[in-house]
Amino acid sequence: MQPEEIRAAVEDATGRPLTRAEIGAGHLQPGARVVAAMSGGVDSAVAAALLRGAGMEVIGVSMRLGSASSTRPGGHRGCCSLDDFDDARRTASALDLPHYVVDLRAVFEARVIDPFVSSYAAGRTPNPCTLCNREVKFDAFWEYAETLGAVAVGTGHYARIVREASSFALYAGADRAKDQSYFLFTLGQTELARTAFPVGGLDKRAVRAIAAALDLPVATKPESQDICFVEAAHYRDFVAAALGPGDRRSGPIRDGMGREIGRHEGIHRFTVGQRRGLGGGASEPRFVTAIDAARATVIVGSRADLARSRLEVEQVRWTGRPRPGRASVRLRHRHAPVGCTVHVRGETARVEFDEPTSGVTPGQAAVWYDGEKVLGGGWIAAG
Repeated sequence: MQPEEIRAAVEDATGRPLTRAEIGAGHLQPGARVVAAMSGGVDSAVAAALLRGAGMEVIGVSMRLGSASSTRPGGHRGCCSLDDFDDARRTASALDLPHYVVDLRAVFEARVIDPFVSSYAAGRTPNPCTLCNREVKFDAFWEYAETLGAVAVGTGHYARIVREASSFALYAGADRAKDQSYFLFTLGQTELARTAFPVGGLDKRAVRAIAAALDLPVATKPESQDICFVEAAHYRDFVAAALGPGDRRSGPIRDGMGREIGRHEGIHRFTVGQRRGLGGGASEPRFVTAIDAARATVIVGSRADLARSRLEVEQVRWTGRPRPGRASVRLRHRHAPVGCTVHVRGETARVEFDEPTSGVTPGQAAVWYDGEKVLGGGWIAAG
């Protein structure tokens, strides 16, 4: 399929032509070689199509992720199954793109799966999608793209990169229901300059319409699950199987007064804010308010006990020039922004909320915004 055919189909689907700036490629020269990350899903397929329609020389590449070890639980799983690779290959063929598969399982296991397991063992709740973006998609995958002579990588993320004067800015995706900017806060100027998010300015309906207009084989393919390397409903079993016996210690469940009200089979089965699995018999709902990994203790309390006035953040990263002070912060992907003040101390920060806020979960990311613009963020260390 030629670029002009793609542009005509896109205009037919959206009702107007899309500029190179609108598909996040305004900072790339026409004809530049771009590697499109093709997962086998509709978002990455349309991203690749839009880049080709904009006159880029596009190479489709699928990442083989998951575990490299046959002994690790779920080792057969990954972001791309054989069916996904086949979907990506057929999509690339329809778009007249070369298609390759790069094996990044060892990197993914060491930088995403291992930290995922160790975080739960330490009483934290990990964020594997953010780690995958930082360590795999915009690091190891970029290194592979360079070997192909690419100047940039394009992905199907719902976020936007905007050129502002002499720097780049990361903005939330136009489709708020699909926005993925929260997971991308670790991208700095170097990464943003060599990245394109072609679907970031579109909503999901438009993406589906473009895929249908192009007659792509993945146009009606369902959404993928959240945790790509393990079924989300069974992550506790995945972690339990990956941990050694010494890391699966049973322990007490205590209330805020220190009284033991039950027992558990391992802190990896709990996360702050969790309500289920705490036993019955209470006059009001109980929630996990803290996890003491050193003592293998789960502490519970009321919903009100979850509220915090501040939090401590480590490994602070900025998308551009550091800008502490007033902002709004999101504590989870779907968390509503909360007004705050960010006080930075090197690579750590203290975030003070305008009002007491629930959802402070060690191990998750705290990402601060100025409106739709991502300023930076870090990993929640404590509330």
